[in-house]
Amino acid sequence: MNMNFDAVYYESDALNYKLGRLLQSKYAGLPWIQIENHNRIPEMTAAANRDFPKLKKHLIVGIRKTHRYMPNHKVSDWLVPYTSSGCRAMCLYCYLVCNYNKCAYLRLFVNREQMLDRLLKKAAAAPLAQTFEIGSNSDLLLENTITDNLLYTIERFAREGRGSLTFPTKFDMVKPLLSLNHKGKTIFRMSVNPQEIISRIELGTSPLPARIRALNDMAEAGYPVGLLIAPIILLPDWRRLYGELIERLADELSPKVKQEGFIEIILMTYSYVHNMINTEAFPNALQLFDRQRMTGRGRGKYCYRNDIRAEAEAFLRQELSRQLGTMPILYIS
Repeated sequence: MNMNFDAVYYESDALNYKLGRLLQSKYAGLPWIQIENHNRIPEMTAAANRDFPKLKKHLIVGIRKTHRYMPNHKVSDWLVPYTSSGCRAMCLYCYLVCNYNKCAYLRLFVNREQMLDRLLKKAAAAPLAQTFEIGSNSDLLLENTITDNLLYTIERFAREGRGSLTFPTKFDMVKPLLSLNHKGKTIFRMSVNPQEIISRIELGTSPLPARIRALNDMAEAGYPVGLLIAPIILLPDWRRLYGELIERLADELSPKVKQEGFIEIILMTYSYVHNMINTEAFPNALQLFDRQRMTGRGRGKYCYRNDIRAEAEAFLRQELSRQLGTMPILYIS
């Protein structure tokens, strides 16, 4: 993926941290623009929706000040604010847009030691071993190409941590992780979709064959692994698309993934904010909002109607049971 940026916006205190200084050296050839707070950059919030792709070419460097853990009951016990938020990719359904609107650009937080110290302390104090989702606000595999934060995190947690870490990704750059001494304490989850959806909707992410290879490689390296089929997008020919995807996964996933991995399934949630940005920034993109098949889900959000969801769930369970029956489905949401 092309990770060139146009400019770096930074909080001055970020340069008091080792990672902040490393980033300053790495991107010394770019303009560095000082800001007061990574959450409030007036020229960004004032930009038009059509400028969304341009905003994604800015890198923001700051200090994470909010460390509130949210309970979770899927793969993890806790959603943990960690070393980045936002993303350089431009998936047309991205849930981060619901949180950040058009300002869903990549923000890097340099106080990683503080964040991991806090996580280790919470893990040690828990009555039972816990699993911490560290990738709910960004794609950490993409971020790792800039910061090496996953190398630091996985190895230190392997030495000092109790329980597990986990993160999902839509990227394939796993080579630096394969030789780490992870001790099986990091659960790697690969998000997949039909290649047609990746090409037309998950803009700027790794292609499906590369994702499958990366998942196989991580399993071979001893990481616990999962397969995240998400989000399910019910285009007019969704049965063909997802039927062919499952068939391809059955052919190309390694025996180790099939025997030891698990499956998560999430159907797409869309929003008014997505629709406004996509209409102006990507006028020729596929229309994801389907008024006939969707219903309201909270303020400004839409999901597929219950009968439509039930039909999709039945199809997916049947096909997965038939072709990937050794991999348990943890949930469909």
